[in-house]
Amino acid sequence: MIEARFHLTRPGDPPFVLSVEVQAPSVGVTALFGASGSGKTTLLRAIAGLEKIAGGFLKIGEAVWQDQGIFVPTHQRPLGYVFQEASLFSHLSVRENLEYGARRSGGCDERQMQQTAEMLGIAHLLHRDPVTLSGGERQRVAIGRALLTRPQVLLMDEPLASLDQTRKREVLPYVQRLHRDLKIPVLYVSHSPDEVAQLADHIIVLEAGRVVACGPLGETLANVETPIRLGEEAGVVLEGCIGERDERWSLARVDFVGGGIWTRDTGCVMGARVRLRVLARDVSLSCEEPVGSSILNYFPCEIAGQTGDEHPGLLLVRLDVGGSPLLARLTRRSAEALGVVRGKRIWAQVKAAAVVG
Repeated sequence: MIEARFHLTRPGDPPFVLSVEVQAPSVGVTALFGASGSGKTTLLRAIAGLEKIAGGFLKIGEAVWQDQGIFVPTHQRPLGYVFQEASLFSHLSVRENLEYGARRSGGCDERQMQQTAEMLGIAHLLHRDPVTLSGGERQRVAIGRALLTRPQVLLMDEPLASLDQTRKREVLPYVQRLHRDLKIPVLYVSHSPDEVAQLADHIIVLEAGRVVACGPLGETLANVETPIRLGEEAGVVLEGCIGERDERWSLARVDFVGGGIWTRDTGCVMGARVRLRVLARDVSLSCEEPVGSSILNYFPCEIAGQTGDEHPGLLLVRLDVGGSPLLARLTRRSAEALGVVRGKRIWAQVKAAAVVG
């Protein structure tokens, strides 16, 4: 586990206070999520040792990096750090930038260099100068440089924030591959629900310097007892595999615990593991099984809970679909008309065109 405890007050009007005690798994991607100014980057910098907070505690696995009388300086911490900007050395080639990272861990052989370059899709760029690369290519090189330090933990501070949508789509599959292939923990700072939904296994949500929610991604996003303030972005992440493809209509069915959901076919092979993000605003409820509807996806389910939403006229309702959660946003008027109470059996409907893969 990663265990961290930091308390910091910065003067200002109002003062900024960071007061967190967190644990994160030793494998997979943990998202540090929250709005700008919530303390995400400050926490990440404290873990890196770039922000020295008196009285803090940090333990990575069995190694204590900070405690009473202990402070391991940043250059002695076996970590990789990827910033928002790639910050490559312009006077060095791509290969030389990667080699610079490798020297921190005693260097690397050609096999390690090639494996890292191929994983990130930059093997054909090794001879290039950074100034000739696109923003997405530069960021992939920066990730490679961090990985070649052979870190025990990889810290990523909004690595896609400086990229436009086209470059984000270019880089995201490679970050997803890190999620699948790396055997070390990754702490990933983001304020983008889409990035978190596609990459994270675990989530730590910060508001005003404090942790307001923490846990496995799916459970935490679907928890209406301590709802995360996502507004229109509230929803759940479903994990499943491709169970059927309808080539005529370019659709694919993703089978998950509790059912199957039709969505746009993105070309994944049969049996491939995928994640789907279903937003609460795209889920409607019916007391009867839908008939003659344009909506392809409908499931029998049970109401598992509800809470007030960010608007006084709305509710956020948690549904149990055979063991998998869904969230539905509806008006209080509709909730009363449907008789929405915990334990009630009901039908949920989800438009195939609205599901995000």
